[in-house]
Amino acid sequence: MTTKDNNENTQPGSKALPRPSLWKVMQSILAGALGVQSSKRHQEDFANPSPWAYIVGGILFTTLLIGGLVLLVNVVLANA
Repeated sequence: MTTKDNNENTQPGSKALPRPSLWKVMQSILAGALGVQSSKRHQEDFANPSPWAYIVGGILFTTLLIGGLVLLVNVVLANA
């Protein structure tokens, strides 16, 4: 696909959105996990053409959360 093809697939008057920064992706994932995501930010996240940053970040966050909880439980049980 060429640049011309990409431009033809966009709607008239729409702007190409830049990729979200790592910081914005992390903020969105944490806010979504805690249930405090604003509707404005939610719309910005879904306006992004590629969901892969959020998918990978969500999987990584979930893995770290579960790993941290397992570690915490093991430390508490070892000291009990």
